[in-house]
Amino acid sequence: MNRPRHQQLLDQALGGDAESLGELLQDYRAYLTVLAERYLDNRLRGRLDAADVVQITFMEAQRDLPSFRGTQIEELLGWLRHILRNNVSSAHQKHIHTQKRSAGREVSNSPTDSRPALTDMAPAETTSPSQRLMRDEAAVYLASCLEEIPDTQREAIRLRYVEGQSLRQIAELMDKSEMAVAGLLKRGLQALRSRMISDSSTGGFTR
Repeated sequence: MNRPRHQQLLDQALGGDAESLGELLQDYRAYLTVLAERYLDNRLRGRLDAADVVQITFMEAQRDLPSFRGTQIEELLGWLRHILRNNVSSAHQKHIHTQKRSAGREVSNSPTDSRPALTDMAPAETTSPSQRLMRDEAAVYLASCLEEIPDTQREAIRLRYVEGQSLRQIAELMDKSEMAVAGLLKRGLQALRSRMISDSSTGGFTR
């Protein structure tokens, strides 16, 4: 991901350029989809797709951009994550909490951060704003790379690094042996690494 390009797009979007905002949001689609998949309760699977939550988030971001008070790309990322979290919580409230209340039981409707995440594959947690931005941009980049590897490898990596499933659990979900799953993970990570090396050599991933 190209940080200067993203900042330029944000500057243009804040100046009223809707096309620049659309291009910027599109660059973050894969990243926000990964986050939505991480936050959505498993009980919502089949009733609500992560892509739908992201699309709602984009619509709200386009509508509410005039109320956005930031000027930097890291502030926009934080704002988008906040909108996404609110939409996930609303989905939990609508589809799960109401159902549980009618059954006389309660359930939390807050997204959880306890599972391993794709961001764990990015550089280690840091403290300065610039370092946090580099980590966020790395996670955005990894998410976009995931979309370009074979479906089975992507699904294995998603289940492992987004859902936090064990090899045995992934094997059951994908109807494969644990050895086959381990092979998918290995090849998927190798494909991601090769893509990153290729982009680095061609200047495709700059901070």
